[in-house]
Amino acid sequence: MNGPLHGVRVLDLTTVVLGPFATQILGDLGADVIKVEAPEGDVLRRIGPMRHPGMGALFLNCNRNKRSLALDLRDPRGREALLALAQSADVLVHNARPASMRRLRLDYEAVRAANARIVYAGAFGYGQDGPYADYPAYDDLIQGVAGLPWLHEVAGGGEPRYVPTAMADRVTGLYLMQAVTAALFARERTGAGQEISVPMFESLVHFLYADHLGGATFDPPEGGPGYARMLARFRAPYRTKDGYLCVLVYNDAHWRAFFRLLGDEARFERDPVFGSQTARSANIDAVYEFVARQLATRSTTEWLRLLRDADIPVARMNSIADVLADPHLAAVGLFTRDSHPSEGALRGIRLPSSWSGTPPSVRRPAPRLGEHTVELLREAGLADDAVATLIQEHVAVSPSA
Repeated sequence: MNGPLHGVRVLDLTTVVLGPFATQILGDLGADVIKVEAPEGDVLRRIGPMRHPGMGALFLNCNRNKRSLALDLRDPRGREALLALAQSADVLVHNARPASMRRLRLDYEAVRAANARIVYAGAFGYGQDGPYADYPAYDDLIQGVAGLPWLHEVAGGGEPRYVPTAMADRVTGLYLMQAVTAALFARERTGAGQEISVPMFESLVHFLYADHLGGATFDPPEGGPGYARMLARFRAPYRTKDGYLCVLVYNDAHWRAFFRLLGDEARFERDPVFGSQTARSANIDAVYEFVARQLATRSTTEWLRLLRDADIPVARMNSIADVLADPHLAAVGLFTRDSHPSEGALRGIRLPSSWSGTPPSVRRPAPRLGEHTVELLREAGLADDAVATLIQEHVAVSPSA
């Protein structure tokens, strides 16, 4: 079955995680994604573990459903080949700084001259109207400037720490994917392409600060910024007698049931700290500390049974190994078993959404560097002798050459 983006062609000039994560989703949704790489390949190819050079695990998990075209865009012949492909493309996505695209003469105006209907999307560190426009940007830097390590420290996590995943890259990747699909929808209505910019700093702040504007929502402020519940020192997995549990005693019904388990049902009415959502929010540190003391008195298994029977939200604290073996994820088939022509058996992760009519699918494994160079240059209209010359002169790379 064809995915919802079947027939859409995407020129993917992105590298590392942000852009490839976004374009992989477009590919999963049915788009024909052409990954345009420098002759040395995306740097993500070289980050292990790996079975073969240039096919690192993170690359494999960000680049399925793509064809690889290895092309030196600094060479005018490489640029012309790309522009020839752009004539039949719907989208061009890059995550280079705009100045770099101008130096390559692949800025929006240059690409639009080849195809006025193209959606031209750039993802980079900072919006181009601000003083940080030309600063380099990586996930760690954007997490820092957006305040994530500070939030970790304030919440009682000790020293400031980055979130241990590429949070800024992946959040911005989702904003990028959403912007591209919305621009394609707008083009269906208007017939016109357009240029889109998706900055990492602004995207991560947008993602975080609906929670953490707090009192700064109001002008003048009604208290300080920050969501007190999220920053509470005891908002963490609770230690039991033999492990940890994730528990959220949240609404009035939960608290009545929790006090019933403790043999003190009347406390809900008696203790003003617990008797309403507003009171609990105002005393959130004390509330979480109280729950922490109670959870320490019984085993994980005992609390799981009691809390589930009382309809109080509870979940195990899993390790990565636990997640990979989770029976629910096995039942819904989130982790896939795939066979890669060069890398052998692989575990993949499908898109989590379900579709009744146009489901996403995995049609291609992550490509070897330049695996599709010859076929894509032919699709661009180049004759076989011209393709051979580009490969011989290292303007293009093909493993089959």
